[in-house]
Amino acid sequence: MRGTYTATYLNRVAEAFARKRGVPHIDIGKAFDLIVGTSTGGIIACALAADIPLQKVVDLYREHGPAIFERRLPSGIGGVAGDLMKRRKALQRGEQALLQALQEVLGDVTVGEVYQNRQIALAITAVELGHHRSWVFKTPHLESSNHRDDGYRLVDLCLATSAAPIYRSLAAVDHPAGGGFNVFADGGLWANNPVLVGLIDALEMTEAGRELEIYCLGTCPRPAGEIIKKDQVHRGLGEWNFGGAAASLSIDAQEFAYDNMARMLANHTGRKCTIVRFPREQAPAALMPLLDLDDTSEAAAQALINQARHDADMTNSKCGRSDDAEGQFITELFHAAPAGDAEPLK
Repeated sequence: MRGTYTATYLNRVAEAFARKRGVPHIDIGKAFDLIVGTSTGGIIACALAADIPLQKVVDLYREHGPAIFERRLPSGIGGVAGDLMKRRKALQRGEQALLQALQEVLGDVTVGEVYQNRQIALAITAVELGHHRSWVFKTPHLESSNHRDDGYRLVDLCLATSAAPIYRSLAAVDHPAGGGFNVFADGGLWANNPVLVGLIDALEMTEAGRELEIYCLGTCPRPAGEIIKKDQVHRGLGEWNFGGAAASLSIDAQEFAYDNMARMLANHTGRKCTIVRFPREQAPAALMPLLDLDDTSEAAAQALINQARHDADMTNSKCGRSDDAEGQFITELFHAAPAGDAEPLK
C-alpha cells in the first residue's frame, strides 16, 4: 500500500517540471534507459515503462486496496484463531482483486511490446519457488536474456514481484507459450532495494567508459531502529507481529545495506557513476500508526499522499537551488525527459 506514496511523489515532482517547461505531461519513463523495481516498486516501474499516468496507479491502490488486503495481519493473539480459519479464502479473493485492478490499468501489454514500442529496458525482481532462487524478469536489453520473458504480460510481472508471503498469495504465472507455470514470491525477499540489480544491468548494457546515473526512490518507511532491553530479546510470534515486523526489519536493513554496497562498487567501475536517492523528509510521528504494508484505510492513504506531496515540494525546492548537487541532478533529469504526447500503451 505504501506505493501510494511513491506514485504520488513522482507525479507531483513531474507536474512541477511540466508547468515550468510549459508542457502538459512529462513522460517520466522515457527519462531512463533502464527501470528496475521490486514489489510495489515493480508495479510502478511497469506503469512508467508503459507511460501509464501515475494518478491511475494511486487510484489503483486507493480504490482496490481494501479488496486486495481484505484481512490485515492480526495485531494480537486474540485475532490468530479467526485468521487461521479465514485468511486462505481472503487471500484468494485478494489475488483476484489485484489481478482485476492491474488489468484495468496495464491491459495485456507484454514485456516484448513495451521494449519494442518504448525502447525502455525493464528489470523486475521476484523469487522462483520451484528452486528457491532469485529471479529477474527482463526486457531483451541484454544478449543473455535471449528474449526469455518477452511473452509475459506486465500484469504477470506485477503479480510475481508483489507476492509478499503472509500478506498475499503466491503468484502462479503461466508460461507465455503455454504448457506449464512457475510460482513466484515477492522480490523483496532478496532485493527490496534493487539498486545493485540496476547497477549490474547498467554496466552490462553500456559500453566501457559511459557515464552512469542511477536514481533510487523507495516508499515511506517508518524511522528505523529500536531500543531493546536485555530481557526483551526473547520474542515470540506476537512480538514479531506474526512475521510482519520481520518483513519491516528486512526492508530497512536492505535499503541501507544495498545503498552503501552500490556506492562502494560504483567507485570501482572504471567510469563516472553517480547514485542519487530522491530526497525525502523524515516521516512525522503521527504517521507511524498508518504505515503498515496492508493498511488500506482512507486515513492511511490520505496520510501517505499528504506526506508524498510535502516531500515532493521539498524536492522541488532543492531543485531550485544551484548549490544543491542532488537537486541539480534531479533538475537535469526532468528537463531531459520528453514531453508525453502519445496515448499510453493498451
